[in-house]
Amino acid sequence: MDKTENRFLSGFAAIVGRPNVGKSTMMNAMVGEKVAIVSSRPQTTRNRIMGVATGKDWQIVFLDTPGLHKPRTKLGEYMVKSVQDAMDGIDVLLTLVDVSDIGPQDRAIVEEMASRRVKKILVLNKTDIVEEARLLAAIQSFAGAQYDAIVPISARTGKGMDELKRLIISYLPQGPKYFPDDMMTDQPERVICAEIIREKALLHLRDEVPHGVGVEMMAINKLSDHLTEIHATIYCERASHKGIIIGKQGAMLRTIGAEARHDIEGLLGTKVNLQLWVKVREDWRNRMDDLRTLGYENI
Repeated sequence: MDKTENRFLSGFAAIVGRPNVGKSTMMNAMVGEKVAIVSSRPQTTRNRIMGVATGKDWQIVFLDTPGLHKPRTKLGEYMVKSVQDAMDGIDVLLTLVDVSDIGPQDRAIVEEMASRRVKKILVLNKTDIVEEARLLAAIQSFAGAQYDAIVPISARTGKGMDELKRLIISYLPQGPKYFPDDMMTDQPERVICAEIIREKALLHLRDEVPHGVGVEMMAINKLSDHLTEIHATIYCERASHKGIIIGKQGAMLRTIGAEARHDIEGLLGTKVNLQLWVKVREDWRNRMDDLRTLGYENI
């Protein structure tokens, strides 16, 4: 009997790229569940987030990372450091590029990541919004990159995702099943709930507000098998931002709360009584204690 028939392949795959190229969308699609929040705002992901995809004889542990950028705050420095930390001990590196908007920063990241001594895949995302000629030109422009493969995909529509998954699996070493079959992320429920609230704020708030928004979970109480009560505080950096988040007669905060509650109920499997407050915490992105309070550990 061929011993390779019983081989189990497993390993870690880090997803890197500049902000807003679709890293979280791709990981969610690979995992099959929403384990990372998504928005059109750059720098939506602030922590390293783990997502697990498991098959009959393989397991991929994805590490979704914040977008690589030049940090301007302590929070920004933490985000960049989390990218570097995520690449320690990985088996596959996925460098993601938005094929509809390739710029000098993308090419610099592609070149920088090419020096990593692991299996590397250059992933060209958002192929659903570019013409084929433009896609082919982009592939040709990266022909000299020192990567093991170049794979075009659309994380939004799923095009090319099966091919990408098969390629990642082919690069995995033989190893253990790191996590149970039904585990899809290492994020605690309270962290995911806070991130869902922040996602809804990012979706609705003006351009000048989102980067200064943080969410602290004050309490999660399961009142029964059918009802969970959640208290959370949304922090912003200016008094003027507080008014925007609350909105006229509380309309904006109600919208954020209603949409967040819907997603959280899907996550927890119960009805949710979500209570939100808004407080001003000036310059929290540069305060170590505030960053730790809001869940940005290891600072």
